Amino acid sequence: MIVVGKQSLLVLLISILSFSCAQKNETKTDLTQSPTEKKAVESFVIQPQTDRDTLKGSLRALATGKIGNLSVTVNYYSPAVRGRVIWGGLVPFDQVWVTGAHRATSIAFDSAVKIGGKEIPAGKYAFFTIPSKADWTIIINKNWNQHLADNYDSKDDVVRLKVKPEIEEVHQERLRYVIESEGTTTGEIAIYWEKLEVSLPISVQ
Repeated sequence: MIVVGKQSLLVLLISILSFSCAQKNETKTDLTQSPTEKKAVESFVIQPQTDRDTLKGSLRALATGKIGNLSVTVNYYSPAVRGRVIWGGLVPFDQVWVTGAHRATSIAFDSAVKIGGKEIPAGKYAFFTIPSKADWTIIINKNWNQHLADNYDSKDDVVRLKVKPEIEEVHQERLRYVIESEGTTTGEIAIYWEKLEVSLPISVQ
């Protein structure tokens, strides 16, 4: 039989309590986010931003919205301007672009839509563009799971549509997608970056 004295028992109880408190404090510390981490999480939905961004790299971003009964979701990576020349520089003219970074931007519709007069079934697609000085070509492609435009194949295009870019007065530091409703049957997917806006008109079936 092991006999434990009162003093030894007291020391043992204090040790157990101290260990338990340390575990709780450690858990709290693990759950605490730095201001930079908080900003990165909040940036999952990119907001209007006119000033220079101090975060490094392209942030993973999400845009969601409804046009009538249609739900639209855009998953993309959002690069920042950081004082660079974007159009004809970082983003070359007349080349297929993922309209984001790292991976092809994906767009999902929960029901059929009409784009450029063509009906597109519900589903998930890649969203590519070909920027140029005068106009842009917007491409909806079947192969949504791609790295950049490495595996892009025009044979998988569902629709191509030429649109005119618009010059904005307000600077948008990070690439931003917005789903904008114009009523119960029409709307658009708008892209804002630097001082340019490009919109894809959509009709609900």
